Amino acid sequence: MEVRPIILPPAKNAPQEGEWLQESLHQWLDTEFLPEPVNSEIARRASQIFVRQRMEGENDVGSLVIAIVTEMQAFDFSKSFYGEFAVANAVSDLLLDSLGIEKCCGQ
Repeated sequence: MEVRPIILPPAKNAPQEGEWLQESLHQWLDTEFLPEPVNSEIARRASQIFVRQRMEGENDVGSLVIAIVTEMQAFDFSKSFYGEFAVANAVSDLLLDSLGIEKCCGQ
């Protein structure tokens, strides 16, 4: 069975997408466990990575997730319940939800 990549439409307004992602991720982080002050910074950093990747022309969700995992490794998660993989997976879920794709079963 071939797994096809999930591709976002080309970015028309990457900063606006970033704002949406930052707000959505922050809400997810606060809801999933406990609201923590560091959640705002985590969401901001993940959003910055996402926006830069989108502005560079990246539309593949898998590649965006890998970029977030890789770059979030430098983030200090010591005051958080989360780590780079949980954040990247949350971003992936949020993107799939925005595309109307069921996470458990593909399209």
